Amino acid sequence: MTLFKNNYRIETTRLHGWDYSSDGYYFVTICVKDRDHLFGHIAKGEMQLNPYGAIVEQCWFDLPNHYPNIKLDAFCVMPDHVHCIVQIDNNISLEAGFKPASTSFKPASTSFKPASTKTTTKRHGLFECIRAFKTFSARRINELRNSAGKHVWQSRFYDHIIRDQGSLERIREYINRNPKNWHDEASNL
Repeated sequence: MTLFKNNYRIETTRLHGWDYSSDGYYFVTICVKDRDHLFGHIAKGEMQLNPYGAIVEQCWFDLPNHYPNIKLDAFCVMPDHVHCIVQIDNNISLEAGFKPASTSFKPASTSFKPASTKTTTKRHGLFECIRAFKTFSARRINELRNSAGKHVWQSRFYDHIIRDQGSLERIREYINRNPKNWHDEASNL
């Protein structure tokens, strides 16, 4: 921890020098505030989503409609967290005719000039997509539970840059098996 403006803060876990809007696969874990079991429960090794969990799932699968350069890979909603793999592919956003869905996501983007064209195209990074997902799902959950402004998610999230096919396959397997392994972890009891 370091002291910044008379407050301690946790150092970033992000890879210094890495452009998180560059092409690649990213493993992400996002936890519920205070690890509350907000999204449902595990029964017989399978996640049983409640209405809040269904909102999370719906918001997740809607992201490519708003961010043309992302592809969704493995995904799992758990009682108190979400695991996912996001692929950023900036060539997708160059496809002719793509128009993002109207949304209140309001992406804060960077710009780049693709080598094949001289026009400027918006390029959304991992942090923007996760921010939008957390914001939009929290807003919808709070509307449903009539608790405007209440925190749903922890302020930070875990990310890991996936560097090879073997790692990608192992993480996919981990995500897919997560509900079955839930009761094996003492911290979840």
